[in-house]
Amino acid sequence: MFGLHAVEAALRNPARKVNRLVLTENAERRLVEALGAITHKIEQTTPRDLDRILGADTVHQGAMLETEELPEPEFAALAENAAGRPLLVLDQVTDPHNVGAILRSAAVFGAAGLVMTRRHSPPLNGVLAKSASGALELVPVALVQNLSRALDELKDAGFTVIGLDGTADAVIEETDWISRPIALVMGAEGKGLRELTQKNCDVLARITTDGALASLNVSNAAAVALHTAALARRKAP
Repeated sequence: MFGLHAVEAALRNPARKVNRLVLTENAERRLVEALGAITHKIEQTTPRDLDRILGADTVHQGAMLETEELPEPEFAALAENAAGRPLLVLDQVTDPHNVGAILRSAAVFGAAGLVMTRRHSPPLNGVLAKSASGALELVPVALVQNLSRALDELKDAGFTVIGLDGTADAVIEETDWISRPIALVMGAEGKGLRELTQKNCDVLARITTDGALASLNVSNAAAVALHTAALARRKAP
């Protein structure tokens, strides 16, 4: 992992095991509060040395952390503990920058968690963590083998499964976000939701647009949809 926000959030997460921490002098000063009692594990370095380790085009901000993967939450437990907040489900969204940005929006707008498939999803590595700006430590991510089966399980558990589709007749502003738990399903950039995924949704809805461009990047669309859900929860009696 690299980048100040991603490394700081990981250091503050008691579930993270720190194997190696490499910091420049400036980064160490900026992370002093998050470091706590692990200062003995710090390897001091220079920006140039980190460029050599991570690649010259990596925006590491002087911080690199080697750590174990977080314990993976059980899919069933994630659904059970949603507590009225939406679950985000991604259908083959493979760009780690998009998934990282989606995680950040999920943390900002209070999503219960993120569900992805084990295949056709990006690894939860440094690139994704940097894009998530610390949200990887805050939003649980469950991986499932079969997305259609997972959606069926959510419906059996009482969820309404809403698929975001730019060609749908319904709009998210008029969608019921309150009466039942919600699973919001989003497809890959360009391809959108796969046909089988669409068939497994209870509702297909789109974001209302009013401009020359008719669609949003998947991470921006997630932010708009999650904000709509958050407003609906706030207005609920």
